[in-house]
Parts: sequence; C-alpha cells; structure tokens
Amino acid sequence: MTAREDARYGEFVARYPAYPGTAALDELRARELVRLDRDGQVYLDSTGGSLYAESQVRGHAELLLGRVLGNPHSQNPASAASTALVEGCRRRVLRFFGAAPEEYVAVFTANASQALKLVGESYPFAAGDRFLLTFDNHNSVNGIREFDRARGAETTYIPVLPPDLRVDEATLERELARTRPGHHHLFAYPAQSNFSGVQHPLEWIERAHAHGWDVLLDAAAFVPSNRLDLARHKPDFLALSFYKIFGYPTGVGALIARRSALARLHRPWFAGGTISVASVQADRHALADGEAAFEDGTLDYASIPAVALGLDLVESIGIERVHDRVIALAGWLIDELVTLRHSSGLPVVKLYGPVSSAARGGTVTMNFFDPEGRFVDHALIETRAARRRISLRTGCFCNPGAGEMALGIEKSEIVTCFRRSDGHLTYEDFRRCIDGKSTGAVRVSVGWVSNFADVEAFLDFARDLIDRPARELLAEEPGPAIEPARSTA
Repeated sequence: MTAREDARYGEFVARYPAYPGTAALDELRARELVRLDRDGQVYLDSTGGSLYAESQVRGHAELLLGRVLGNPHSQNPASAASTALVEGCRRRVLRFFGAAPEEYVAVFTANASQALKLVGESYPFAAGDRFLLTFDNHNSVNGIREFDRARGAETTYIPVLPPDLRVDEATLERELARTRPGHHHLFAYPAQSNFSGVQHPLEWIERAHAHGWDVLLDAAAFVPSNRLDLARHKPDFLALSFYKIFGYPTGVGALIARRSALARLHRPWFAGGTISVASVQADRHALADGEAAFEDGTLDYASIPAVALGLDLVESIGIERVHDRVIALAGWLIDELVTLRHSSGLPVVKLYGPVSSAARGGTVTMNFFDPEGRFVDHALIETRAARRRISLRTGCFCNPGAGEMALGIEKSEIVTCFRRSDGHLTYEDFRRCIDGKSTGAVRVSVGWVSNFADVEAFLDFARDLIDRPARELLAEEPGPAIEPARSTA
C-alpha cells in the first residue's frame, strides 16, 4: 500500500473496527479466488450473484467422478445413490436455516423465481381473498398478482417512501388488520431489497400471522450475508437461490415451506415425479406427499449435491463474519460517496435508500449527476466501469416499484407510456417516453468475496467523474463498450 492507501485504510478501520475481525475472508480469497486478482477484476455485483470458491468446483467434480449417479425415480443402485445425496442435501438445507424437519420441508427448484411461482400458481386464491405486498418486491413476486387476479382476489400494494425507501409501519398495520373471515390472505415481502439494500423487519411475519395472514418471504438478497433462523422467525413460505449465497451451482434454488402451509396449496397440474398414481383411462391422479408434489420432473440430481458443499463453505467462513464485512464495506462506501462534490457544490451521486449502515445490507444504489445537475445515463456508467474491469449492475434490477419511487416516475407517466405502446412496450420505448428522467440506476453490492481495495477502486472511479459534464462523457463514447443489461435479477 502507498502512504495514502495506508492512511485511508487506517481511517476505515477506525470507523468500522469490526472489519479486522474478518481477516479470515482475505485469506480465503487469496486461496480460493486467485482468478479475481490475477485478472485484475473488481467484482461488485454480489447481489446479482456470489462468486464460487475453487474448492467447491473441485469437490463437486470429485464427487461426480467418484460415483455412479442415475435418475432418482427408481430403486436401482445408481438411482439410490442419487436419492441418498439429494435427501441428505435436503436435510442439510433445513439444518442450515434452523428449520425443524417436522415443521418445514425443502422443495428444490431451479431458482427463487420458480419457488415463488410454485406458491403463486398453487395458492388457493378466490373471490374475496387478498394478496398484500410492498412496492419493494422483485418481479417474480409481483407476478403472483396475475394468479390472484385471475381468480377474483384483491391485490394491494404498500408504498415505500423516499428517501430511505422503507415502508410506513402505520400503513402496513392498517392493511394487515383488513382481513375477511373465511378467506385466504397472503402477504409477501423481501427480507432485504435487491434495489436499495433496505432490510424489512422479520418481525412483520408474526404481526401478519396475528391477523390471520400467510407470509411469503423473499430471502434471496438477505441470506447471503445474514443469519435467518427459522426456529425464531417462521414464514409460511421462503424462497431463495443458492448461487446468490455461494455462487455454485447456478441452477438450484429452494422453496422452504411449513408443512401446514404446503398442504393448503393446490397444484394446477401434475407432472412426472409429482404424483403417486395417475391414470389415462380413469382420468384421475393422486399427488405425491410433501415436497415431491412440487418437484416437477427429474430433479437436477447431479447439481444438488454441490449445494451441500456450498453450505459447508459458508459455515466454515461464518455467516456473522460475512455480515460484519459487508456492513463495514457498505458503510464506508456510503460515507465516502455522500461527500463527493463537484466544484459547483452539487453532489456527484444521489443515493437511493438509507445513508447509514443501520437495518440495511451490502447493496448500494445510486445515480451520477454532472456539475450542472444533469443526470449521467446509468448505461454509460456501466460501460466506463467495465473498461476498468469493475463489475457492477445497472437498470431497475427487476424491482420496478422501488425504482419508480426512487426515481420519481409518476403513475400517470407510466400509464401514458403503456397506452401509447399498443400493447408492446420495449425498454427503449420506455426510455424515450420518460424523457428527461432516469429509468434505472447504478447498483454496487459487496459480499464475502469483497475487500477494502474493491470499494476503493469504485470510489476512485467515482472521483474521476467530478467536474465532468454529461455531454463530455457521452462525446467520449464511440459506442457502447458492452450491451447494458435491461432487466436483471
């Protein structure tokens, strides 16, 4: 380190004294993610997906090469070997989240989105029922409204309020109290926003239960750096993707559901693996019990065992240690960004969400503005960052409700855009329609693989935009260096 770097690190540690206690993660990175520093990459997209350790890949390869695994739907030796690995991993997942197997089941899915779809399509919505959700939800949760509306249920959104993008508790309490005897009520929210990093209280689960609601918790952005103990907080349905936690495998997620809640779901179809008996002549079928009724077709039995290896890695690291590191790095990033000013006195960035490390995660979302207060297009920021080998993310991150509130896009504007589109509205159409406003933001997110140097690299990048007019930055671009992501998780 240079003298300046030493001084800044000293200031950082003085402000966030828990960080040195996470030094084991630096050792792990040096051993397991050699490729990061070897290739000069700065990875700041941990909310998009974590990075995997070399030992995970090697361990999985050795497992596959050392066994004969076959389709689990049989009793032959290869099938039995796969079944044993899958069921062992299922128990491992429940144990990791403190979920008692007599109370919870783990349904393996392709990802969190499929887990959420399983709940949406199977929940017994009917006329008079209610689906309640916050503005701050991923589109895979928002999409459930199509199921409830098709069956005559009512959809209600609770806004998040700028600048912190948190829910007004009085509004939440009022809506939770609005229930109808004899009807079904489903409340869905994210434990942590994938847009702003806000952590919504897990205590809402029992508040909703007290009013007679079932609770669907989207934990995809929360569990990579926070302990979730299902012995303490008991949602009826919990959705997650394992690659968000430990990077590999990328095609396995889970719906963790209370047995009593799972029994209330009604699947709209059946498939191979989901039934105990089906007949063509009798035109009848009987669903299998428990998780089997929700695992369509053949499970990814070759990949699922890698989940256990990932959980081993997380437990060896310690999720509390990951949490301490993420909070320290995100806190420092926020502290430094809010101090950046142009010579005109105007801020370089505008943050969306809390500007402290309290009740938030490692996701920091912002937009850049030039010395005259003009918005710098987020796709341009991504392109320039990519040239420095910085991986970040831009867009609205499949969270339109939080994005609309953060960016000040009014309902009337959006309705007008859809009306003009004749039913087909592309992203570019929307950008032109909301002329003069940002349709997205820049998201930087830290995780267990992140270190102080990564955050400093982004801060150096941000400082280089001080006193740079937006038109000058745009003029430097012969064309996009990369195609910016339009709609990403």
